[in-house]
Amino acid sequence: MAVLSACATPEPEPAPAPAPPPPPPPAVSLNEGVAEAAAIYVAFMRDAATIEAGFPTAESIQAAIRKGAAYEPAQLSRGMIAYGSILALQSPEFVQGVRTYAVDPAVRQEMVSRIIADPAYAATLPGADAAAGLIVEAIGHDAAAMLAIADAVEEDAYTIQGRSDPRRRWATVHIADRDTRLQGAKALSAVQMLPSAEESAKLFAAANSGSGLAVTPAHSGPPYTPAVVRSLALAALAALGAGGEEARANTEALTVEQNSEFCLNMSKLMLFQCLAASRPSYEDIFCVGRHIARDLATCTAQNITPAPIATPATEVAGPAPAVVQTPVAAGAAAASASATASLNSDG
Repeated sequence: MAVLSACATPEPEPAPAPAPPPPPPPAVSLNEGVAEAAAIYVAFMRDAATIEAGFPTAESIQAAIRKGAAYEPAQLSRGMIAYGSILALQSPEFVQGVRTYAVDPAVRQEMVSRIIADPAYAATLPGADAAAGLIVEAIGHDAAAMLAIADAVEEDAYTIQGRSDPRRRWATVHIADRDTRLQGAKALSAVQMLPSAEESAKLFAAANSGSGLAVTPAHSGPPYTPAVVRSLALAALAALGAGGEEARANTEALTVEQNSEFCLNMSKLMLFQCLAASRPSYEDIFCVGRHIARDLATCTAQNITPAPIATPATEVAGPAPAVVQTPVAAGAAAASASATASLNSDG
């Protein structure tokens, strides 16, 4: 028996249990505050885009002033950046590229910290050009729409003065109670804008699902404006699962961009000056075209179009690096330059 026992095959050791798979990365998350801010921008720009030339009555001009003045500059600026982040999240290329860094918890946390410390870091992540293209394309359409309105309304300010235009009879009459109309525009400019619940819900769902907005795929290369950079940073945090309700302090800070807010604040000051100086209705038409529609086109376009880099005269400039822009972005850039020159010349 001892011999037989020595010849027996020993039982194999049990295989070690496989290591548990790593936990999945957190889901894409962008909080409702960002969606509400974006809803304010979307709703206002949609409403402003209904302003039309060919005003049939003096009251229709005043209605256009009330419609175009009804935004608080800081809110509109923040809403545009928030909307840009939701547009960026419609890019699978960007979202998937960012989420490759979300698998390892330590790497994910490092990425979140880097983006918060330097929002421009988000513009270096995979797919950033695809996400930026969506931002530039959609917001560029807004700028182009406002520019077209500005051109038509400013032209109408001259057309209505013609002797053959039957509106001339009332358009040349001085406006009654001009100070009340000016104070009304100032009051509208200070009112906090409230988001539409329906629009907010739509944008919230689109941000967290990566679909739901009608976007046209496009690519836009660097350099990016501070507003586009901040939109990309917001979207990157969301793609890393770090843009939810617990991250409101970070996401709200990223929507603040001083250049954008300054442009809109200056637009309001120029509108008030225009209304203070305006007397007949045709001059009010010009205020609508120049300091509502055109200024909105200018500020919006400047938010997505980087300023050209001036080369010192002492340097020999080589070929400029190619910047890939969509046709709408190029048009927005031209609109911005034209409008700025016009504002500077007319005062």
